[in-house]
Amino acid sequence: MAFDFPRPVIHGGTGKRQHENTGKNILDFSASLNPQPPRFMWQCDPECLSSYPDNEYNQLKECIAHTFHRDPEEICVGNGSIELIRVFCSVMLSGKRTYYAESPTFGEYGLSARLAGAEEVNTPNAATVSFFCNPNNPTGELRKRSFLVAQTGDVASQGGMLFVDEAFIELADPRESLVDVCDPSLFVLRSLTKSFAVPGIRFGYGFGDPDLIAKIEIARPPWSVNAYAEAFALQAFRHLDELETSRDYIRKERNWLSLRMEELGLRCYPSSANYLLVNCARTVGPLCKQMETHDIIVRDCTSFGLASCIRVAVRTHEENQKFVEALSACVR
Repeated sequence: MAFDFPRPVIHGGTGKRQHENTGKNILDFSASLNPQPPRFMWQCDPECLSSYPDNEYNQLKECIAHTFHRDPEEICVGNGSIELIRVFCSVMLSGKRTYYAESPTFGEYGLSARLAGAEEVNTPNAATVSFFCNPNNPTGELRKRSFLVAQTGDVASQGGMLFVDEAFIELADPRESLVDVCDPSLFVLRSLTKSFAVPGIRFGYGFGDPDLIAKIEIARPPWSVNAYAEAFALQAFRHLDELETSRDYIRKERNWLSLRMEELGLRCYPSSANYLLVNCARTVGPLCKQMETHDIIVRDCTSFGLASCIRVAVRTHEENQKFVEALSACVR
């Protein structure tokens, strides 16, 4: 029996695959990670591996609750933020429900919503759930807290819910976060991946109304946060204040990188995040292939509906210099 099943979303972060295929050391500018993450000692007691994790993750939730001044009953955890997107959608969008997502934005909202059986609509006021990524991926636009608070009220008045993904906000401006807003019509998603440059750990967490959180915890696969991820997270939350240094570094390098690309005749969109959306005024597939010959990967934004754009991570100054040198050779 044939039926219309969604296709997978295209992601960046393919450096490991490229290294395995070529044996070369790859600079992966398609993965937007903190170039200067906090450094601290952490370890996972090997004894933890002989037992199942606490599926309620009480210690972990208490740590998050203390860090963000929320109740543990308002917190869910998962094997990366994408798992929580999927589980949230299975809880909130099963059946003939609707969703709204900006365009362009992170493709997993739409895919997860469709997998749950929801249909897309063109306005937040007509949606069961409205997804906002703040700062947005791939544009880097950071919405003001006041706008999203007002948006929460607007969708709530129509019986809907606002889903705000703040995966990059600790590297942009945490003052614009909604993490302290307790509203039954709001769910806030967070991740350690970007801020601490640990995509291999796979740890995400979210904040919402206790009734919604209870349903997410039931729908989430048991023991989805492994002992290594839990051990890392418990230490990482003690170092969030050190991300101010990261933000300063990213701001400086983002400005430098943007100026260099503008000098090459490319257009960089204003960004508050640790990446830049760059309009190359050409179909970028061939350009991306050329950059690979320099052992550099950039994010082809064709999958976002932006066939003339690439997304470029802000990395260390030395790496950014290598990127500009390679890009200069490819665009001239």
